[in-house]
Amino acid sequence: MTEFQINCGNLRLDLGTRACIMGILNVTPDSFSDGGRFHDYDAAVAQGIRLAEQGAHILDIGGESTRPFSKPVSVQQEIDRVVPVIETLSKNIRIPISIDTVKAPVARAALDAGAAIINDVSAFEMDPDMADVAVRYQVPVVLMHMKGTPETMQENPVYIDLIQEVTDYLSARARHAVSRGIENPGSFWIRVSDSAKPCTTTCCSSGA
Repeated sequence: MTEFQINCGNLRLDLGTRACIMGILNVTPDSFSDGGRFHDYDAAVAQGIRLAEQGAHILDIGGESTRPFSKPVSVQQEIDRVVPVIETLSKNIRIPISIDTVKAPVARAALDAGAAIINDVSAFEMDPDMADVAVRYQVPVVLMHMKGTPETMQENPVYIDLIQEVTDYLSARARHAVSRGIENPGSFWIRVSDSAKPCTTTCCSSGA
């Protein structure tokens, strides 16, 4: 297995030597994974600290649900949900925080608040400016595969060859990211889960 390191601000992830666990913290009232239990600021901060203490290597924070048929929220609403939580947690935990968003302004605000990774379920397709934010801040990125949008992705999720189609898509998006100035650390990883949510992830790095 290929081993490499990704710098996340003043923290570092060692990939390839072990499985890295991403703790998911949805600061939304309509999350498909936790039912909106951490929409409240205090509950979200407590859960973030709990996930770090339980061994998560990355804490992924999102303010817009990607459950099937969910509707988008405004940039400001998303910022209002995630930034206070990120500001507090970045001062209280010693693992990198990723911002789960498809909006460049949200990513920018989250990075200013203390996030160190961008996790984009649209792989830079919903907001072309996202790549520029990653390059400017020199942060790693996680690119994901999704058919359509959360609101439409369950209308006709048909694949002839699921693994090949998703792999081809992510390879193309990784090449696009590199063409926009994001440095490839020499390897990437892929995760496949069920088709009820964005199902595959590839990770590139910008910066050393």
